Amino acid sequence: MEGEFAALKEVLGEAGGQRDVVASLLTKISALQTAVAAAEATRRKLHNELVCIRGNTGAGKTYTMQGTDSPAGRGIIPRAVEKILDTAAQLQEQCEWEYSMEASFVEVYNNSLRDLLGGPSSPYINDQSAIKHDAAGGHTTVTGVSKVPISDAGAADALIRRAAASRACEATAMNAESSRSHSVFMLYITGSHAATNTRLQGCLCLVDLAGSHAWVAKARR
Repeated sequence: MEGEFAALKEVLGEAGGQRDVVASLLTKISALQTAVAAAEATRRKLHNELVCIRGNTGAGKTYTMQGTDSPAGRGIIPRAVEKILDTAAQLQEQCEWEYSMEASFVEVYNNSLRDLLGGPSSPYINDQSAIKHDAAGGHTTVTGVSKVPISDAGAADALIRRAAASRACEATAMNAESSRSHSVFMLYITGSHAATNTRLQGCLCLVDLAGSHAWVAKARR
């Protein structure tokens, strides 16, 4: 802008008459408009290329949460489950704690709940009061949702692939608008210590929010 202003001052100083000054200014304005149009075209082109590279998948939250099948591309969910399993194994050896884990995967869209692990025969949860807070356990539960035992990281990876396939098979009905749906991975953890007759329960919820929101990881005891 400073360069263009200096050029305009130069034009004003060199012009021999008012008509010539106006003509020179109009020429400069036309050149600037052309430059702005070219810059906007370049911006749009780069934006379209970026969207194409991302697979038209928004901010990439689902990729971040679920990842890919390759070891290097594993997402937050399988990595978190693996970390929890490793820690549970260490506690079992050191402190004689016994742990069991179950996982659920649901999708929320247009005020409807889908059980991504329930299979094609019963994918929807029609109970409007299915989501409840368990005062005894201290965490939120979804009545009627499938719970799949998790024994190792491989089982968690397989479960994520199963949930992803369930979402994909509903593409025409829902997932054409997948960026508008939420998915929630719930890992229910139960720990028992026989020597002290202690039993603890908790639930880790990993959420892939719709739209441009950031993902939220929340653990409650």
